[in-house]
Amino acid sequence: MSKSDLVIVYHRQPYEEAMEGGRRVYRENKSPNGIVPTLKSFFGRIAEGRGAWVAWKQVAAKQQEKFDRVIRISDSYGDYAVSRLPLTPEQVKSFYHVTSKEALWPILHSFPWLFRYENADWNTFREVNWLFAEAAAAQAEDDALVWVHDYNLWLVPKYLRQIKPSLKIAFFHHTPFPGPDVFNVLPWRTEIVDSLLDCDLIGFHIPRYSKNFADVARSLRNVDVDTAVPVEDGMSPVGMALSEPVTPVRLRHNGRTVNLDAFPVGTNPEVITELLNGAPSRQIQKTIQEELEGQRLILAVGRTDYTKGMKETLQAYERLLERRPELHGKVKLLLVSVSAASGMKIYRDTQREIEGLVGRINGRFTNLRWSPVFLFSNAIPFDRLIAYYKMADICLIAPLRDGLNLVAKEFVAAKQGDLGVLVLSEFTGCAVELPQAVLANPYSARAMDAALDQALDMSVEEQQERMRAMYQNVLHYDVSRWAHHTLERFGEIGEGLRTKPEAAA
Repeated sequence: MSKSDLVIVYHRQPYEEAMEGGRRVYRENKSPNGIVPTLKSFFGRIAEGRGAWVAWKQVAAKQQEKFDRVIRISDSYGDYAVSRLPLTPEQVKSFYHVTSKEALWPILHSFPWLFRYENADWNTFREVNWLFAEAAAAQAEDDALVWVHDYNLWLVPKYLRQIKPSLKIAFFHHTPFPGPDVFNVLPWRTEIVDSLLDCDLIGFHIPRYSKNFADVARSLRNVDVDTAVPVEDGMSPVGMALSEPVTPVRLRHNGRTVNLDAFPVGTNPEVITELLNGAPSRQIQKTIQEELEGQRLILAVGRTDYTKGMKETLQAYERLLERRPELHGKVKLLLVSVSAASGMKIYRDTQREIEGLVGRINGRFTNLRWSPVFLFSNAIPFDRLIAYYKMADICLIAPLRDGLNLVAKEFVAAKQGDLGVLVLSEFTGCAVELPQAVLANPYSARAMDAALDQALDMSVEEQQERMRAMYQNVLHYDVSRWAHHTLERFGEIGEGLRTKPEAAA
């Protein structure tokens, strides 16, 4: 089997599996938007049929000998290999559900009091990261680019350097990255940072996270900031909770250069517009409008995770109904809270809390003609979800901490500059891109109340002014711009990368 010029290492598989007539088939992801389709687009830009993807799949120990570890996929993104690591249920629980989610996730999101050390199994975490590195190295040309994604694969760069020292290694964080006071709670902090310092390029969504990493690295190792640059205006360099005026772009450590990057992943406004203009979406929009019967729709979308602010969103809505009885029968909250990681007590508890709050609010305020909250606990198909974005009067996105939040950008893209209000937590990464949103502090009940009141009472003229400005920002920082920017950074770390001429145009 030929080797690959680009190997993407990400825990999710780049397709959806289904059974048809007793045979397993692999289909393209239903949603054309999101991180998996975005990453797959790089195969056509760099690899030209010589790309590979490494992911994990849970496979019982007794079935692993017969498991087909490498398969070839051919879809609209091209032809590429998928190397699937068969992890046992025990490995998945230890590596993903316990060490990643109970130990690393709370620290990344600045919840150190939820950090759980006693259950963490760092040896299994190392073992799984080594398996990822082995699989990636086996697929890669000696001078290939291996692009690793997200925190649960933090040790892969170190192992790749041991297996194939000549590789170019890039890493992208989809989560927040905290400063030293929080990050250094992790007992394995130096091992993690040493691995990341083996990368040629480390990417983050926004300058704050890039600066936090540089500060962590300098607190633990002899690291110098070689180059720092002013943050561009489109990323709100001053005045916001996550603002940074200057961002480091190049570190020096042990004679090596480590490049840093801060550039947010975008959405795909063209795809969203095309779907909204199609006949199926127009029918869905019409149905939503009829079902609302003149009520104003508040939409909140996120995962069932304690970091996503769903509980705070429901509490703010309950207070709204308490203090403004004139809104009874005139507003409805649609809460889409999709299960995060199954089998974890903390997420089950979060789900129970959400369901309890929904039941309490409906129990208190429902009458014969009106129910104030509707809860979706399963994912809504993307084409239907963007129809809800289009019809919503307010989108309420209130995470306590979030790496970026594409939902906010999708809502703005769906509105296309028309009427609507985005209420956005100050602690989402995309807040620095969307300062025209009604910004709220989800830790403060008063701030949340004021933000909801401002959104509901906002004039038509102000809605249009804000939405048009945010729409221009979303168009500017779209997925194509992220891809173009990333390709430029890849070009800086390796002259041997075989990119198509038009990809860098």
